[in-house]
Amino acid sequence: MRIRILAFARARELFGLPQGDVDVRDGATVGDVRRHLEERAPRLRELGASLRLARNGTLSADDETLREGDEVALLPPVGGG
Repeated sequence: MRIRILAFARARELFGLPQGDVDVRDGATVGDVRRHLEERAPRLRELGASLRLARNGTLSADDETLREGDEVALLPPVGGG
């Protein structure tokens, strides 16, 4: 199945693209996508556990199952002051 990936801020820099489509197996989870993207762009591992993933605009746990056409956003930590 195909899902859309959106990457923001530092995640965009490490992923190398602001967005793209990824094919994953049926029944894949958010965690499966995280691992797939880290294999495709190993520098994403630099963000470690602070990288959050959102499915269709809602923060998601790694065990959440994806569906065809879902959108997964890579959300790095945000700093500021």
